[in-house]
Amino acid sequence: MPAANGLGFETDLEQGAEVFRFSSYYGDHMVLQKAPAKAVVWGFGQTGAKVVVLLSEPHKVSASSALVVNGIWRTTLKPVEAGGPYNLTAFQSTTKSSITLTDVLFGDIWICSGQSNMAFTVSQLINATEELAMASKFPNVRIFQAALEQSNEELIDLAGVEVPWSRPTAKLLGGKPFSHFSAVCWLFGRYLYKTLNYPIGIVETCWGGTPVEAWSSPRALHKCGLKSSETSVPYSPRPVESNLFLNISEKWKSSVLWNAMIHPLLNMTITGAIWYQGEANTNYNRDEYNCSFPGMIDDWRMAFHEGSGGQTALDFPFGFVQLSTFHKNDQHDGFREIRWHQTADYGFAPNERMKNTFMAVAIDLPDDKSPWGSIHPEYKRDVAHRLVLGARAVAYGEKNVSFQGPFPSQTVLNQFLIRIVFNQDINVTLEDDFFEGFKCVAVDNIYNVNKARPNRPDGGATAIKNASVNAVRYLWTDWPCKFKACPIYSSDGLLPAPPFILAISKQ
Repeated sequence: MPAANGLGFETDLEQGAEVFRFSSYYGDHMVLQKAPAKAVVWGFGQTGAKVVVLLSEPHKVSASSALVVNGIWRTTLKPVEAGGPYNLTAFQSTTKSSITLTDVLFGDIWICSGQSNMAFTVSQLINATEELAMASKFPNVRIFQAALEQSNEELIDLAGVEVPWSRPTAKLLGGKPFSHFSAVCWLFGRYLYKTLNYPIGIVETCWGGTPVEAWSSPRALHKCGLKSSETSVPYSPRPVESNLFLNISEKWKSSVLWNAMIHPLLNMTITGAIWYQGEANTNYNRDEYNCSFPGMIDDWRMAFHEGSGGQTALDFPFGFVQLSTFHKNDQHDGFREIRWHQTADYGFAPNERMKNTFMAVAIDLPDDKSPWGSIHPEYKRDVAHRLVLGARAVAYGEKNVSFQGPFPSQTVLNQFLIRIVFNQDINVTLEDDFFEGFKCVAVDNIYNVNKARPNRPDGGATAIKNASVNAVRYLWTDWPCKFKACPIYSSDGLLPAPPFILAISKQ
């Protein structure tokens, strides 16, 4: 029978828990969370033994200790500033044995999770050769990848490790498609390192074709009125998008990836997380995604905070990618609704429901020539760059960093004129139909809004034929724009306005 370990988890002592070792996600070359947070270190040992942990560098040694309770020991290190390398040694009193981890750095740790667009590897990038050649130039961006595992019960430790903590190499970042190492995760870490100039640890734990329910705890699903269930992911893929890439024949039980690939990481002190998922929910519990996704974020935050003994912030920053494109001329594949629900129906992030989040808009990055299918765009550099802008502004509080595209602050109908006021200066495409895709939604009809003229800095206005409209929507199709050619961008032309559907105020 599993025995309580005193840390809120259970472990089976008959499965080798008394072997003296670190937990699976500690190892040579790892990154531990830097000050002001304290890094948690834990592992398995002989019940009743005392474990002393030493952190050493050439001119400094610090120690902490813990007792082994029900086969598990755990200690929290003193705060350590960014840098290294250190040696981390654990001694067990009863067996007089020791384990030493070398080349340990302190910096910021980010979790990378989601489905196949997060699993999309560096070798699949459109500029893969160039990117892989740069890998060795960033030895202080360390990578770790959890193995693909499912469980019906919450695991205390990872059941498998695909890539142990490592310095980056072309071989580790490349490999087979959708197996080694996440392009978005790597690029996010690399770009962040260039900004912060101290060690970054990136932890990939993702699985293609998975719905948000598989990554959510039962308590999080319960709060959204969702029950534990088994489902097949209902894609309608093109021939190139085989089961190898999307796992479309896989049946997913709720919480099986939370149990096996998130729960074991909870003791880790982290800075934040990034997420690329939603495709699998376009036709599965789609209308509940505005609850299930922010609910999952809330639950992860609470669980990591408690699991780390309060060292991971209760509101740790969480970045995500708003979905790009899949089918052209398809109003029924669910992408437009999921994009909206990804923001808890606010249209932007952060917002009142999703505080301390940041969003990378990807609707202007379609890729109908991707060898991995249009649902897997190759242009992950832009996605990672936009995520890092959000991290710099939200997670690190950097001032004067533009990370959000324009969003309407007011939509007003005055007789036969719609006036849309944006929250920032805008850069628009000056063509007669540059508002193509802008649609006013009446009670029974949809009216196209074309031939609008921009009114900088605060928006555009257009005449309509029917004053009974009650809402306006923008980019409300699966594939509304050509590559980096949506109608509205920030004034510097870099960040697209996200799609929206908003009620109209009347004057």
